[in-house]
Amino acid sequence: MSGEQPSEAQIKASQAQSKADRTGQGQAAARRRQSEADRAAVPKHGQ
Repeated sequence: MSGEQPSEAQIKASQAQSKADRTGQGQAAARRRQSEADRAAVPKHGQ
């Protein structure tokens, strides 16, 4: 990350991923959510 604060979506995705890692449930959904949040946080060209 470039020193910016994580977005709310990234924080929630990270929490979901952590829970999935601990419980073994919902891992695929948590992985998808994490990927989507990370992609959404990437700045677009020219911004």
